[in-house]
Amino acid sequence: MPQAGITGTATKTGYCYPAFLDILHTFLHQIRLMIRPFIIACLILAFQFSVTAQPLYMPRNVSAAFQKGTRSPDGLPGKNYWQNHGRYTIVVTALPPDRTIRGEESITYVNNSPNTLRVALIKLFLNIHKPGAPRDDGAVADYLTTGVHIDEVTFNGKAVEWQDNPSLFTTQPFPLPEPLASHDSMAVSFKWHYEISLLSNREGMIDSTTYFLAYFYPRIAVLDDVSGWDDMNFMDSHEFYSDFNDYTVTVRVPKNYVVWGTGTLQQPGQLLQPGILKRFNQSFTSDQTIRVVTEEDLAGQKVTLQNEINSWQFKATNIPDMAFGLSDHYLWDAASVVVDDATRRRASVQAAYSAAAADYRNMVSYGRHSLDWLSHNWPGIPYPYEKTTIFQGFAGMEYPMMANDESYKDTLISRFVAEHEIAHTYMPFYMGINETRYGFMDEGWATTFELLIGAADLGLEQAETFYKQFRVEDWIKYPSADGDIPIITPGDALNGHGLFSNEYGKASLGYLAMKDLLGDALFKKCLQAYLDRWHGKHPIPWDFFNTFNNVSEKDLNWFWNSWFFMPDYIDFAIQKVEQTRSGVIVTIGNVGGMPAPVTIIATFSDGSTERFHQTPAIWQADQKQAAVTLRSKKKITALKLDGGIWMDADTSNDEWRAEK
Repeated sequence: MPQAGITGTATKTGYCYPAFLDILHTFLHQIRLMIRPFIIACLILAFQFSVTAQPLYMPRNVSAAFQKGTRSPDGLPGKNYWQNHGRYTIVVTALPPDRTIRGEESITYVNNSPNTLRVALIKLFLNIHKPGAPRDDGAVADYLTTGVHIDEVTFNGKAVEWQDNPSLFTTQPFPLPEPLASHDSMAVSFKWHYEISLLSNREGMIDSTTYFLAYFYPRIAVLDDVSGWDDMNFMDSHEFYSDFNDYTVTVRVPKNYVVWGTGTLQQPGQLLQPGILKRFNQSFTSDQTIRVVTEEDLAGQKVTLQNEINSWQFKATNIPDMAFGLSDHYLWDAASVVVDDATRRRASVQAAYSAAAADYRNMVSYGRHSLDWLSHNWPGIPYPYEKTTIFQGFAGMEYPMMANDESYKDTLISRFVAEHEIAHTYMPFYMGINETRYGFMDEGWATTFELLIGAADLGLEQAETFYKQFRVEDWIKYPSADGDIPIITPGDALNGHGLFSNEYGKASLGYLAMKDLLGDALFKKCLQAYLDRWHGKHPIPWDFFNTFNNVSEKDLNWFWNSWFFMPDYIDFAIQKVEQTRSGVIVTIGNVGGMPAPVTIIATFSDGSTERFHQTPAIWQADQKQAAVTLRSKKKITALKLDGGIWMDADTSNDEWRAEK
């Protein structure tokens, strides 16, 4: 029966109700047809997300940092992020050939943590030279010294006794005479001396009148929101973790000695003779290498002012360390390069070296090219400092604005080492990486940049050959239990083969695989966002992973989990080939588990070949197996897998041939 008030012809607003209902029904039906694909797509995406989304393992202390809001799931520093800061004023005296280095410093330390501090940890890295110090390798006699001797200590202007613990070496506790409240500061001063090591490594004597001073001053250890005080011992193989501090460092040396170092040289006119000063100043605007100090200048004592002692002062702000080289017979070259096109800002490149080091005659050119390329290509962030100096030593080691590099007969190696160490500018110095625990966050990136700049300069084939030989082969060709330990494993728990594989080759391959997955444009967007968010701060791996997820708007945890959290390796196999009218379907097994790129090389009946590159995306749905369709009008007679730099552990199952 009709509902009350509705009849076949009755109207209320001029419309016939049955006709209106028919129109409404049709409209709703069309809407359903329109939104059904959208709903289905959403369901598919939801299903895919449920399949691929997987939370990354977090140690409990890392998880606690996220819960406290100092870290954020979107990869940004959390709303409660904090870090401490120090202002160091240091005077150090070196009088070669006397090996005793004497120093005094005052530190203003600001406690930005939410906690009151009752103890501070002091890093005395050069205690690594003491007999009995724990280290990963042995030490010859020329390496050993009596370590660092603390002569005086004051706290807020009052003398206190230094309680040296002979059973501890590179990390010593300093009980504070008064508690340091949150957001308060303390003033601490030290006087100390040590004997520079005869055997130069990261620091030490290069020769009897050439010293490299690094890690030479007592410093307050990092206190962070994740691990608390950095109490890890320096073991002479792992690297460092430092706060961002402000430094004023004065290095006192005899006349005729030049000092090169981190930071801005203050009042060079009170140190250099007029001719040298003129060349030095010219170098800051010159594209061409200027010989600031020549052999003739050295022989004629025309370099420095002839005061008995010259005080070379350098200043730098918001930087994690300072290092210095000094010599009375090193040559000095310099030039500069535009690193920021928007502001036309230039950065200085300097080289200090002995006359016998022929490769160093080109070192400023190598350094200029590195700063230029890194600033404009990868990572594409303008070099953040005013200069870099490449000092001839024995370490192949990076410091802020400094590199301590060997001399090589093969200039290709000289160039390669310089590029690698300069690439470290971004990680760990522009970003305060904990190199000791997460060395893959800096060494892996420097290795990645070295391949990218090498490909641009030498060609892809030569660069990749070099990369495979020195970065990848050791892990793939010589399998071992420690080599397959997950990259996320704290570096301070590793040594030798496992440490090297994780921090250099494996991590770099993972970054490059992500670049292949995302494409250059999106990968660079993510990388630059990561650098922008965390420069001047202390990122941990989860900040990196979360930033890439957030900026790419993709759930990449399936990739991160396999590359960084699992004992996976690279090993693919052709399992099945199905001929179709339009080509073939190739089923590839992922024996090793890692979602790496792979290229399928197809050979056709006419003898020609074609390369079908597959990004890691083929492994997202199923990381054990992927079916790839190769479409071709020509008949395929043979297939071969080519991993390129992602070398396959077992190549015996990488080929297929059609039956004749």
